[in-house]
Amino acid sequence: MKLLTFLNNIKLLLVFTIFCPILLSGEKLNLFEGHWLTSGSIVLVKKCNNELCAFIEEVTIEDEDGFKLKYDAQNKNKSLRNRPLVGINLLQDFPYPDQTTKILRNGKIYDPGRGRVFKSNLYILDNGNLKVEGCFFRVCGHEEWSRLN
Repeated sequence: MKLLTFLNNIKLLLVFTIFCPILLSGEKLNLFEGHWLTSGSIVLVKKCNNELCAFIEEVTIEDEDGFKLKYDAQNKNKSLRNRPLVGINLLQDFPYPDQTTKILRNGKIYDPGRGRVFKSNLYILDNGNLKVEGCFFRVCGHEEWSRLN
């Protein structure tokens, strides 16, 4: 009986030793990834190839008639004004960061409210929010996004 218990414990130890590194070696999310509430939408930040992307998943603002805004109507490129806002990637040129990076600089962000692309920096704040900065020449404005998950 003791031998059987001993062998079962050895089996468990072997299974743990083999599978634990596999389970723990999975790619961990970085601080930027996840769902974020912006001033006008819900955005999913995730890895796309070797860059960080931010796709609009839901629009939360309404026009003057009470309808949720649906199209990229302010886009400077007239041929894109009829594309849906949902699905647009807002970020460009941000390399995918490691798990401890809290600041990303020198990327670009598309602002659907203005229909323009701006130079951008991203900061994870001490409160866990994401500060999204957009700059035109040397004048910068920012918005703070709240994590949803």
